[in-house]
Amino acid sequence: MEMQGAKIRRRGRPPKRLNEHSDTREMLLRAGVGILTEKGFCATGIDEILRGVGVPKGSFYHYFDSKEAFGAELIDRYGVYFALKLQRHFDDQSRSHLERLKAFVSDACSGMAKYGYLRGCLIGNLGQEMGALPPSYADKLRSVFVDWQERVARCLLAAQRAGEISANIDCEQGAVFFWIGWEGAVLRAKLERQPTALTIFSDVFFAGLNCR
Repeated sequence: MEMQGAKIRRRGRPPKRLNEHSDTREMLLRAGVGILTEKGFCATGIDEILRGVGVPKGSFYHYFDSKEAFGAELIDRYGVYFALKLQRHFDDQSRSHLERLKAFVSDACSGMAKYGYLRGCLIGNLGQEMGALPPSYADKLRSVFVDWQERVARCLLAAQRAGEISANIDCEQGAVFFWIGWEGAVLRAKLERQPTALTIFSDVFFAGLNCR
């Protein structure tokens, strides 16, 4: 039966206008991550982000309801990004479990060096600004840290079962300690524009895992 006047939706790529909207939104999120890891939320203006991707002033609210909504999505995006980075190392069957954690640390150090130690951790940066941020961010930031901690705890537990670290280590507590110390080391490295704090923390942390 013919359907006269009806428009048939063709398969394939979505309309160009939708692609452009999605691409611009993605560029804004990427620019936001870069700027916020360097300057923080409060010191970053929407205009600066727009200029960075060549989007006309005033167009921001076409893609996001507010700066608060934008920041909330950046937290989610960065949390997932870093979780995938962790898991990529922790799933590396060519290394021992402890070497997988060390490989992540080395990778993260290289990432800071790549940007001249100007960029830190977006989650850590926002945590330091919490007094001036929307209250809704607190639970989001906490959830991200808990997820990262649980991944490190599982890696440490696997290393412990394999006899790579001391049986006396509390792996969950060790994972919490790792992130508390790592975020502090990242902050210090960013402040000093050098990796010394990262090296000191990681050396002491891994040495402590072998205490009998």
